[in-house]
Amino acid sequence: MIRVSNLKKSYGSQVLFEDVTFSLQAGERLGIVGRNGHGKSTIFKILVKEEQEDNGDIVVPKNYKIGYLSQHLVFTYPTILEEVCSALPVYEGGWREEYKAEEMLQGLGFKKADFDKPASAFSGGFQIRLNLSKLLLSEPNLLLLDEPTNYLDIVAVRWLQRFLQTWESELMLITHDREFMDSVCTHTMAVHRQKVKKLEGDTEKIYTQIVQEEEIYEQTRINSGKERKHVEKFVARFRAQASKAKAVQSRVKLLEKMEVMEELSTIQSLDFRFRLSPFPGKFIAHVNDLSFGFEAGDLLFKDLTFTIGKKDRIAVIGPNGRGKTTLLSLLGGERKPVSGDIALNQNSVVSYFGQTNISRLDLANTIEQELMNVHPEHSKAVARSIAGLMMFPGDNALKKVKVLSGGERSRVLLGKILVTPSNCLLLDEPTNHLDMDSIESLMEAVEEFDGAVVIVTHSEEILKRVANRLIVFDRNKAELFEGSYDDFLERVGWESEDEDKPKKAEISITRDTSTISKKIKQIEKNIVDLESKEKELALELEELSANGSTQDLMAADKQYKELKKNIESKFTELETLDKELRGT
Repeated sequence: MIRVSNLKKSYGSQVLFEDVTFSLQAGERLGIVGRNGHGKSTIFKILVKEEQEDNGDIVVPKNYKIGYLSQHLVFTYPTILEEVCSALPVYEGGWREEYKAEEMLQGLGFKKADFDKPASAFSGGFQIRLNLSKLLLSEPNLLLLDEPTNYLDIVAVRWLQRFLQTWESELMLITHDREFMDSVCTHTMAVHRQKVKKLEGDTEKIYTQIVQEEEIYEQTRINSGKERKHVEKFVARFRAQASKAKAVQSRVKLLEKMEVMEELSTIQSLDFRFRLSPFPGKFIAHVNDLSFGFEAGDLLFKDLTFTIGKKDRIAVIGPNGRGKTTLLSLLGGERKPVSGDIALNQNSVVSYFGQTNISRLDLANTIEQELMNVHPEHSKAVARSIAGLMMFPGDNALKKVKVLSGGERSRVLLGKILVTPSNCLLLDEPTNHLDMDSIESLMEAVEEFDGAVVIVTHSEEILKRVANRLIVFDRNKAELFEGSYDDFLERVGWESEDEDKPKKAEISITRDTSTISKKIKQIEKNIVDLESKEKELALELEELSANGSTQDLMAADKQYKELKKNIESKFTELETLDKELRGT
């Protein structure tokens, strides 16, 4: 439906991309990947004429409507329901399918009680959701979405994912959430080395092909270089001999025809390595009956109790506005609870990454100065090294914070955390300004870190990969869940999705035996892992009984009991599935 040919865009002497050629066929959902700053968003802006290409052709069918999520927040109707309904197609007789607007608003996190409120009553993030609602309901022929999940919480992301999977027209999507993209898109296009490559299939397929092609190119370049040197030596050796004149001339012509293959430039990547501060104890912190609210009598959460073990991976999850970021700020010592307490071990060293921290960067400082200020020895060499890892090489480290973008300031804050040894990382949406490659580097660093991590994220890919315990904000409360994110979805799930779940009788009818067998194998593996952890905790309890503090002993005992309960639950689930498999 759209054909792009020989597209080029540059800013001054910097060529962003050139010779970009691709087409988008009817019904294709195209995910666009590539490093930040390589031109993904610029392609969108050219398609909607917000940017002008240097040259190239874009062929769009007549009356073809392109919908683009605008950051300009202009609302003209008195209520959000009327505002969103204004985007609905008008049918004969002047009626609109208002139920679609209501479903859309609820799917993206608004409550029915919000429908009669003006747009001005909501935060900037929720106003972006209103624009997204209007865009989706306007039913464009081509939908352009640039990082739509940045403004959504995990429940809204799951709803949008399901919605886009049924999108029947064309879609072009930019997102740093790889699992989200793979689940939605039919094709993937990479913006890479100023060109594009498009394939049918997911991100894994296109990244694998790029790596393979570059390996082949490099090997060909090496072999070609060796052959050129061999020919050049022959020419140099026999040029003066008349008897070899014909052979020399032949090889000179060969050299003229041989393509000189340039070595591929290194594409800079973030390289995360968190520094560990030694921690001899078992628990970083004990959180006891924690309650917090911004106004008296209106608590965000209350009586929240949990421990942070020295190697825990705790994910804090839930809809926006329920208190996830607030909990991290409490753990980081930036707020005081209404009641309850957070008892940190005397050897705990906490590093906190959050949006409030970014605002505390000194705008007058250089990147180098910000990093030196937190280094124990104020080392310029270390500051320059960390700046390089954060993609501020050489004299780029001398840039002032005030000229940096939001994403660049996030990288400076991450750099400050890398400089500072710690044994507990508090990470509040650390991936928002990172591309897929940088997110992968960050996740590898989190996995390798030998301390505790408490993370707020709406990425289900990260949750499934990292978390072994959860703090869940849902159903008007906050509580600890012992288990993985997959366990949570299976055993509890999100309140807003309860009505969509099939009943047990329906599950037994629709689920085939191969699916049940796979589930049984997964649960059996979970039981083995849990029992292994149970043995470790049993040994730890013995040690704490002899040498530990009463507080540590009580915390470990509580965790042990929760683990036993989890194992029993798994065995019950296993028994049920076994009966279902045997048809009894």
